[in-house]
Amino acid sequence: MSCSKPSRFDRFSGGSVAAETNYKQHRRTPSSSSTLTYSPRDDDDGMEPQVFAEQPSVKLCCQLCCSVFKDPVITTCGHTFCRRCALTSEKCPVDNSKLTVVVNNIAVAEQIGELFIHCKYGCRPAASGKPGAFEVDPLGCPFTIKLSTRKDHEVSCDYRPVRCPNNPNCPPLLTMNLEAHLKECEHIKCPHSKYGCTFIGNQDTYETHLEVCKFEGLKEFLQQTDDRFHEMQVTLAQKDQDISFLRSMLGKLSEKLDQLEKNLELKFDVLDENQSKLSEDLMEFRRDASMLNDELSHINARLNMGILGSYDPQQIFKCKGTFVGHQGPVWCLCVYSTGDLLFSGSSDKSIKVWDTCTTYKCQKTLEGHDGIVLALCIQGNKLYSGSADCTIIVWDIQTLQKVNTIRAHDNPVCTLVSSHNMLFSGSLKAIKVWDIVGTELKLKKELTGLNHWVRALVASQNHLYSGSYQTIKIWDIRSLECVHVLQTSGGSVYSIAVTNHHIVCGTYENLIHVWDIESKEQVRTLTGHVGTVYALAVISTPDQTKVFSASYDRSLRVWSMDNMICTQTLLRHQGSVTALAVSRGRLFSGAVDSTVKVWTC
Repeated sequence: MSCSKPSRFDRFSGGSVAAETNYKQHRRTPSSSSTLTYSPRDDDDGMEPQVFAEQPSVKLCCQLCCSVFKDPVITTCGHTFCRRCALTSEKCPVDNSKLTVVVNNIAVAEQIGELFIHCKYGCRPAASGKPGAFEVDPLGCPFTIKLSTRKDHEVSCDYRPVRCPNNPNCPPLLTMNLEAHLKECEHIKCPHSKYGCTFIGNQDTYETHLEVCKFEGLKEFLQQTDDRFHEMQVTLAQKDQDISFLRSMLGKLSEKLDQLEKNLELKFDVLDENQSKLSEDLMEFRRDASMLNDELSHINARLNMGILGSYDPQQIFKCKGTFVGHQGPVWCLCVYSTGDLLFSGSSDKSIKVWDTCTTYKCQKTLEGHDGIVLALCIQGNKLYSGSADCTIIVWDIQTLQKVNTIRAHDNPVCTLVSSHNMLFSGSLKAIKVWDIVGTELKLKKELTGLNHWVRALVASQNHLYSGSYQTIKIWDIRSLECVHVLQTSGGSVYSIAVTNHHIVCGTYENLIHVWDIESKEQVRTLTGHVGTVYALAVISTPDQTKVFSASYDRSLRVWSMDNMICTQTLLRHQGSVTALAVSRGRLFSGAVDSTVKVWTC
C-alpha cells in the first residue's frame, strides 16, 4: 500500500465510509467440506489477519508505518499517527518536530471502524510467504464485516476452529461440522463420569450404556446433592465476606470513637473562646445583610426601569432544547436574525434550516455540496457555504434555493466571513477576497504569506483577523494589507473572537489567549479546557461581556471578560463541540454528536 502525506486539517481527514449493515457476504458459495487451513494467532503479536474488502483511503493510513491507523492519536505537531508508531518514533516525518501523544483521534477511529474487512476465518497466509501478509481463502468464511464489529461475528462464525468437547485428541473441527462430529465421535463420556463412571464410547453405545448405568437411577439424588453442596459453598463464601466486613467495620469504629473523644475535648476547650467571638460575628452579619438589601433594592429598581439583564450576578445559561436531524458531525452554524433562522453545516454534506422562533423544527435541508460543509456566512439575503469539495455555493435565503456555485480554492474552504460587501474565504495558506455582485463572486485579491490552514477568520469594524499556525494576522479591510501580527503559543489557532476591548483566540493545545485590542499586548491566557478550542462567541450588554468557548473535550465554558474567569461550564453534548452562534441573547452549539443545542438564561 502506498502512503502519502496526510492532511493536518483533522475535521475532514480520512473521509467517511458508509454502510447499510455490519456485514456483507462474498459472491461465492460456502463449502460444507471446508477444512482448517490456518490457525489464527493472538492479536498481541501483530499477526491477526486483516484483509480489507476494498482498498482503504490513503487518508486513513499512518505516515510512519504506511498501514491503516491502529488506535489513532493526535500528536503535538498536529498530525495523526498510530499510537505505537507515535510512541516508538522520536521525530515527525513532516516537520521533524518531537512526537508526543496529546489525545485519541476519536473521529478517525470511528471512520476506520466503519471499514469492511474479511472475516479472519476467511483469510489465509499470502502465497508470497511474507510474514504478516494475508489473502482471501476461497474455502473460508464468505462474510465481510465492519472492523468495529469483527469480534461479534467471529465469536459465532461457522468457520471458527473448535475442539471436540469429548476428547482433545479428536482432529480439529470447524464450528459448522461440530454437531455432525458429535454424532459419530468415539469418545463420548458418561454424564456421570464425575461420580466415578468410566464409560467412553460412541453415540450408539452411549444410549445403551445409560440403560444399565448404576448412576442413572440416582441422577436426581446426585443432582440435588450437587445443588445443595453448591448452595453451601455460596453461603460459606458469603459468611466469610460478612465476617471480614464486620472486622473491618469494628476496627474503623474503634478508630472513629477515639477520634471523636479527642475532638470533643478540643471543642470544650475552645467553646468559651468562641462564645464572645460569635457575638461580634453576629453584629457583622447584620451589617452585611443591610448592605445586601440595599444592593437588591438597587437591582430591582434597574429591572423595573427596563434595563433587563444589564446586571445579573446570577446569570446562568441552561440548555433549552436540541435540534436533531443531521446524520453526521455538525461543523458550522450561522444565524439569520431577520427571519429567526439557524443554518447548520454537517459531515453529511447538507445544510439544515431551523426555525428558532415558532415551530423550532427543520424547515428545509439544502443539498448541493459533494464534501463536508465546513463554513457558513450570511450577507444580506444570501447564504454562502464552503466545503471540503473546494467550492462556495450561494443560496437565496428567501427561496432557500441554490443560485450559484464557485470553484473557490484548490483545497477545502475552511472559513467564510463577509464585510464591506466583500466575502473572505480561508483555505490552506491563503485567503481569497471576493467582491459580491448580486449572485456572483468576483475574485478581487488573494492574501498570502500565511503559514498553515486558515481555520479562524473574523471581520470587525475595519479589520479582518485571520488565525493559522501560532499566528494571528490583522488586515486593513480597505487596503487589504497586513497591519499587525500577533504571535501565539499552543499550536494552530482554531477560533477567534473580537470584543470592544479584547482579541481572543482558541488554540489546538487547549489554551485561550487574550490581547488588548488597542495596545496589542497579551493580557491573559485562560486555561481550563482539556481539548482543542474549536469555536468562540461573544454576547455583550452595556454592563458586561461574556465569551463562550467550545472544545474537543465536549464542554462549553462561559468566561466573564470583566475579571477573566470561567463562571460556568456547560456539559450536555455527547461529542466534541465544534461550532457556536449567538442571536438575541441565545447561544447555539453544534457538535460531533450530530446535534445542535440551544442555551438561554
